[in-house]
Amino acid sequence: MPDPSAARAGFPVSRQVLADHVYEALLEWLMDGRLEPGAAVSIDGMARELDVSPTPVREALARLEHTGMVRRVALKGYRVAPVFTREDFAELMEARLSIEPVNARLACARMTAEGLESLKQAVEDLRNAPRGGSFAEYRSYLEADERFHQIIAAQAKNQFLLTAYNTLGGQIQRFRLFGGVGITDAEQAIAEHQAVLDALASGDPEKAAAMMTEHVQKVRGRAMADAPAE
Repeated sequence: MPDPSAARAGFPVSRQVLADHVYEALLEWLMDGRLEPGAAVSIDGMARELDVSPTPVREALARLEHTGMVRRVALKGYRVAPVFTREDFAELMEARLSIEPVNARLACARMTAEGLESLKQAVEDLRNAPRGGSFAEYRSYLEADERFHQIIAAQAKNQFLLTAYNTLGGQIQRFRLFGGVGITDAEQAIAEHQAVLDALASGDPEKAAAMMTEHVQKVRGRAMADAPAE
């Protein structure tokens, strides 16, 4: 991860690299609970702590707003969003069940060789990713998980479905906070991703849709089991 103080020391750091660094730092703090639900996020305070100007902090918070992890309040700046309720989570999974099996069905019929290879790599990366208790330790696992679903959405080759998926995709990391736990279902999830991949590779669109439906339903079930009672 680039050092934001490098720019102050005379080393050139591009604006995009700096903004990415700040985004990753704030995301880690959110996922690890350093920034608590409902807490105000001070742009100037974050800028001082990260030794950067306020601009990349504003840019990072705007990106995080898309994930639902922070919210912008008129005239008050940003606040950390509350943790998902069971109702929020149920609605998210209902939406995923409406979109992702359709993406899988269409992607199966329209899949390119490059897309299939990218999916295989994503599953391999899931297998090899660390799954420790902190976000820094399981970040690469989440990235591979999201990449797998994003590739399928892109391979469906429907701009409107892709936009709908991207809106949901931004919420994926936030729902990981729902149960207050890290990665507890890696082996099951990897097996389910492999089943989706096998169905896509077989060229059977209905099987691909069925395997994606089964995966999302099982993710929902496991997360609800892990979630604390309200």
